Amino acid sequence: MFWNFVLVFLVSMVPVIELRGAVPIGVGMGLPEWAVLLVAIIGNMVPVPFVYKFMRKFLEWGAQKKWRPLKKFCDFCLKKGTRAGDKLEKKAGKGIFVALMLFVGIPVPGTGAWTGTLAASMLDLPYKKSVLAVLCGVLLAGIIMLFLSLGVFGAIR
Repeated sequence: MFWNFVLVFLVSMVPVIELRGAVPIGVGMGLPEWAVLLVAIIGNMVPVPFVYKFMRKFLEWGAQKKWRPLKKFCDFCLKKGTRAGDKLEKKAGKGIFVALMLFVGIPVPGTGAWTGTLAASMLDLPYKKSVLAVLCGVLLAGIIMLFLSLGVFGAIR
Protein backbone atom coordinates (compact mmCIF):
# COMPACT_ATOMS: atom_id res chain seq x y z
CA MET A 1 0.00 0.00 0.00
CA PHE A 2 2.89 2.37 0.83
CA TRP A 3 4.32 2.05 -2.68
CA ASN A 4 0.91 2.80 -4.18
CA PHE A 5 0.90 6.10 -2.31
CA VAL A 6 4.45 6.79 -3.50
CA LEU A 7 3.20 6.24 -7.05
CA VAL A 8 0.31 8.67 -6.52
CA PHE A 9 2.74 11.22 -5.04
CA LEU A 10 5.22 10.91 -7.93
CA VAL A 11 2.57 10.98 -10.67
CA SER A 12 1.08 14.14 -9.16
CA MET A 13 4.47 15.86 -9.56
CA VAL A 14 4.75 15.13 -13.31
CA PRO A 15 3.98 18.11 -15.58
CA VAL A 16 0.81 17.77 -17.69
CA ILE A 17 -0.39 14.68 -15.74
CA GLU A 18 -0.22 16.19 -12.25
CA LEU A 19 -3.03 15.62 -9.78
CA ARG A 20 -5.49 15.13 -12.65
CA GLY A 21 -3.91 11.76 -13.34
CA ALA A 22 -2.78 10.85 -9.84
CA VAL A 23 -6.22 10.96 -8.20
CA PRO A 24 -7.89 8.55 -10.66
CA ILE A 25 -4.88 6.23 -10.37
CA GLY A 26 -5.11 6.19 -6.57
CA VAL A 27 -8.88 5.73 -6.53
CA GLY A 28 -8.57 3.02 -9.18
CA MET A 29 -6.08 1.17 -6.96
CA GLY A 30 -8.67 1.17 -4.17
CA LEU A 31 -6.73 3.46 -1.83
CA PRO A 32 -8.66 5.53 0.74
CA GLU A 33 -10.05 8.56 -1.11
CA TRP A 34 -9.15 11.20 1.49
CA ALA A 35 -5.56 9.90 1.63
CA VAL A 36 -5.26 9.85 -2.17
CA LEU A 37 -6.46 13.45 -2.32
CA LEU A 38 -4.05 14.59 0.40
CA VAL A 39 -1.02 12.82 -1.10
CA ALA A 40 -1.83 14.07 -4.62
CA ILE A 41 -2.25 17.67 -3.43
CA ILE A 42 1.06 17.58 -1.58
CA GLY A 43 2.80 15.98 -4.55
CA ASN A 44 1.32 18.50 -6.97
CA MET A 45 2.47 21.41 -4.79
CA VAL A 46 6.06 20.22 -4.27
CA PRO A 47 7.33 21.54 -7.65
CA VAL A 48 5.47 24.87 -7.42
CA PRO A 49 8.13 26.92 -5.56
CA PHE A 50 10.85 25.58 -7.87
CA VAL A 51 8.81 26.31 -10.98
CA TYR A 52 8.15 29.86 -9.76
CA LYS A 53 11.74 30.58 -8.75
CA PHE A 54 13.75 28.76 -11.42
CA MET A 55 11.71 27.69 -14.46
CA ARG A 56 11.55 31.10 -16.11
CA LYS A 57 15.29 31.60 -15.69
CA PHE A 58 16.02 28.15 -17.11
CA LEU A 59 13.69 28.66 -20.07
CA GLU A 60 15.17 32.08 -20.89
CA TRP A 61 18.65 30.57 -20.65
CA GLY A 62 17.72 27.59 -22.83
CA ALA A 63 16.01 29.75 -25.44
CA GLN A 64 19.35 31.43 -26.11
CA LYS A 65 21.28 28.19 -26.67
CA LYS A 66 22.21 26.86 -30.08
CA TRP A 67 21.28 23.23 -29.43
CA ARG A 68 18.05 23.02 -31.41
CA PRO A 69 15.99 20.60 -29.24
CA LEU A 70 16.64 22.64 -26.08
CA LYS A 71 15.99 25.96 -27.82
CA LYS A 72 12.77 24.67 -29.38
CA PHE A 73 11.48 23.26 -26.08
CA CYS A 74 12.33 26.42 -24.12
CA ASP A 75 10.80 28.69 -26.76
CA PHE A 76 7.60 26.61 -26.71
CA CYS A 77 7.35 26.75 -22.89
CA LEU A 78 8.06 30.48 -22.76
CA LYS A 79 5.41 31.18 -25.36
CA LYS A 80 2.88 28.95 -23.56
CA GLY A 81 3.62 30.61 -20.21
CA THR A 82 3.47 34.11 -21.68
CA ARG A 83 0.22 33.38 -23.54
CA ALA A 84 -1.36 31.89 -20.43
CA GLY A 85 -0.23 34.86 -18.35
CA ASP A 86 -1.44 37.43 -20.85
CA LYS A 87 -4.79 35.68 -21.20
CA LEU A 88 -5.22 35.57 -17.43
CA GLU A 89 -4.27 39.20 -17.02
CA LYS A 90 -6.62 40.41 -19.75
CA LYS A 91 -9.59 38.48 -18.41
CA ALA A 92 -8.92 39.07 -14.73
CA GLY A 93 -7.70 42.60 -14.27
CA LYS A 94 -7.58 43.06 -10.50
CA GLY A 95 -9.11 39.63 -9.91
CA ILE A 96 -5.89 37.89 -10.90
CA PHE A 97 -5.87 35.73 -7.73
CA VAL A 98 -9.27 34.22 -8.53
CA ALA A 99 -8.40 33.90 -12.22
CA LEU A 100 -5.17 32.05 -11.43
CA MET A 101 -6.99 29.82 -8.95
CA LEU A 102 -9.66 28.92 -11.54
CA PHE A 103 -7.05 28.49 -14.28
CA VAL A 104 -5.27 25.88 -12.16
CA GLY A 105 -8.45 24.47 -10.60
CA ILE A 106 -10.50 23.61 -13.65
CA PRO A 107 -9.06 20.27 -14.76
CA VAL A 108 -8.51 20.62 -18.48
CA PRO A 109 -5.26 19.84 -20.32
CA GLY A 110 -2.57 22.51 -20.05
CA THR A 111 -4.00 24.39 -17.07
CA GLY A 112 -2.38 22.74 -14.06
CA ALA A 113 -0.09 23.92 -11.31
CA TRP A 114 3.01 23.91 -13.52
CA THR A 115 1.48 26.13 -16.22
CA GLY A 116 -0.30 28.37 -13.71
CA THR A 117 2.87 28.89 -11.70
CA LEU A 118 4.89 29.59 -14.84
CA ALA A 119 2.23 32.10 -15.94
CA ALA A 120 2.37 33.80 -12.51
CA SER A 121 6.14 33.96 -12.77
CA MET A 122 5.95 35.46 -16.28
CA LEU A 123 3.54 38.10 -14.98
CA ASP A 124 5.84 38.85 -12.03
CA LEU A 125 2.98 38.25 -9.60
CA PRO A 126 4.00 38.22 -5.93
CA TYR A 127 5.37 34.83 -4.84
CA LYS A 128 3.13 34.24 -1.80
CA LYS A 129 -0.02 35.34 -3.61
CA SER A 130 0.83 33.11 -6.58
CA VAL A 131 1.54 30.03 -4.46
CA LEU A 132 -1.66 30.53 -2.46
CA ALA A 133 -3.74 30.92 -5.64
CA VAL A 134 -2.15 27.80 -7.13
CA LEU A 135 -2.77 25.88 -3.88
CA CYS A 136 -6.45 26.87 -3.93
CA GLY A 137 -6.62 25.80 -7.58
CA VAL A 138 -4.97 22.47 -6.83
CA LEU A 139 -7.48 21.88 -4.00
CA LEU A 140 -10.34 22.65 -6.38
CA ALA A 141 -8.94 20.41 -9.11
CA GLY A 142 -8.36 17.64 -6.56
CA ILE A 143 -11.93 17.74 -5.33
CA ILE A 144 -13.30 17.77 -8.89
CA MET A 145 -11.07 14.86 -9.91
CA LEU A 146 -11.97 12.92 -6.78
CA PHE A 147 -15.70 13.22 -7.48
CA LEU A 148 -15.19 12.33 -11.15
CA SER A 149 -13.03 9.34 -10.21
CA LEU A 150 -15.51 8.12 -7.62
CA GLY A 151 -18.30 8.40 -10.17
CA VAL A 152 -16.40 6.50 -12.85
CA PHE A 153 -15.03 3.79 -10.56
CA GLY A 154 -18.32 3.63 -8.63
CA ALA A 155 -20.15 2.93 -11.90
CA ILE A 156 -17.67 0.18 -12.78
CA ARG A 157 -17.96 -1.60 -9.43
